[in-house]
Amino acid sequence: MDNNFKTIIGKDVIESLTIGMYDDSRFIYREYIQNAADQIDKARQQGLVEEGEIHIVIDADKNLISIEDDATGIEEKKVVEILKNIAQSTKKRGIDKGFRGIGRLGGLGYCEKLIFETSYKGEAVKSIMTWDALKLKTIINNRDQKEEASEVIDAVTKLEIKKEDVDNHYFKVSLIGVTNKDLLDVKEIRTYLSMVAPVPFNKSFIYAKKIYDELEKEEIIIDEYKIFVNTEQLFKGYNSYIYEGEGTNKKKIGEVIDVLFFKELDNDKNKLFWGWYGITEKNQSLNQVNYARGFRLRKANIQIGNEDTLTKLHRDKRFQFYFFGEVYGLHQDLIPNARRDYFSETDTFYDFENKLKSFFHTTIHKLCYTASDVNSAVKTINNYNQSLEEFEKKKEEGFVDKTEQKSFLETLEKKKEEAVKAKNKLESIKVKSAESDTLAPIAKIIERATSNHTLTVNNNVETEIAEKPVFRTDKLSRLNKQERKFLGNIFTTIRNVLPKETAELLILKIEEEYK
Repeated sequence: MDNNFKTIIGKDVIESLTIGMYDDSRFIYREYIQNAADQIDKARQQGLVEEGEIHIVIDADKNLISIEDDATGIEEKKVVEILKNIAQSTKKRGIDKGFRGIGRLGGLGYCEKLIFETSYKGEAVKSIMTWDALKLKTIINNRDQKEEASEVIDAVTKLEIKKEDVDNHYFKVSLIGVTNKDLLDVKEIRTYLSMVAPVPFNKSFIYAKKIYDELEKEEIIIDEYKIFVNTEQLFKGYNSYIYEGEGTNKKKIGEVIDVLFFKELDNDKNKLFWGWYGITEKNQSLNQVNYARGFRLRKANIQIGNEDTLTKLHRDKRFQFYFFGEVYGLHQDLIPNARRDYFSETDTFYDFENKLKSFFHTTIHKLCYTASDVNSAVKTINNYNQSLEEFEKKKEEGFVDKTEQKSFLETLEKKKEEAVKAKNKLESIKVKSAESDTLAPIAKIIERATSNHTLTVNNNVETEIAEKPVFRTDKLSRLNKQERKFLGNIFTTIRNVLPKETAELLILKIEEEYK
């Protein structure tokens, strides 16, 4: 080995740690919020703030974004060490939310200048570290030069010191000349952060208190912070209703009827994960307009990955989107990877994944299939009752002929048999759900179905053709008996030849002429 050989870290590593690190540009908000949250934790411990706040300002007209907190700030003597060095974080793995020292660079890929401003309580100065993102991109894109990463960083950074109130303490990051329009869409960023950021549940979510009560009972503390986007406070995006449609054309089709909880310990009885999920009326797939759908993975109350992250752990992948829910990774050894799209692979991670997969494969899988059986049975019974109503109405209005009457009765008898079987199955499911913790939520679904529909099977249906049934032509008083008989034959032909709806419209028109 040549002991005089010098290891070189090329400039391209900077690109890999910024725009090349993530698939979604919006991650920069998560990274800066994560850093702010860590400092707020320290500020709370030091008694600097009671709660602490994070303020995000998005100015699309000026292509400007800023994220500011009122936490500890950074001591002047540590500014260069913390804000200029890469991957030299002083944070602790498994305790702090961020710990790799690269997240703050994320904004470089999406603006012309990245500016950090900070002041530390007791110091009458503020430090301003500016990264020239345009110059950085120019240097990286120049393939004729082979600069080292540290050399490039020195060339694109500048430090200024200015006067500040001695009692002020804060940290602010500003993206000047934002080049990515997605980052300036205030509505979309609010929606994104409502699922990603460590914020409280909204009081409008009627199960928020039940979740908080369960967390207190389990002695689990979930980190929450006051975060504002253009002065409007953020809350988690969960609500009590489910919708279908798209965008502003969505309509409410149901609601969350309860929330249930689950948890697991590791082999040493340490808390591994805890979670909740909402049961909806029909327990069916939620479409994308329900943007909070899916089991969401969280660590330190910050989302890991996206709505699809846990899909692969389900026995049937469809069931990921049958629920609203969260899985909180609690164990200290569950460490988010560099991209924060999953956990790093450790023994604790494998234990976590196996136990969560088991929960999905048993409880969730069985719940979904049983709920499907419930929905099918309810639909069968209601379909029969609807057909019965149509038959009774037809008896009053009249049949086209005896063939139509016979067809109605045969169809009704068949649907009755199916409804009786469905009702028996529903009763069987009720009994099983009362005996099984896994199926306990089914009782709620059946209860809701029962409250909205009449789940009874009428056993007193006339099944024989009446000797003197009422025919539609009987009500055509302008016609004599022979004419009504002739018109009845025409009605029969129309019904036999034309589609059902077309035939009915034509018969109605003829009836109007001869009433």
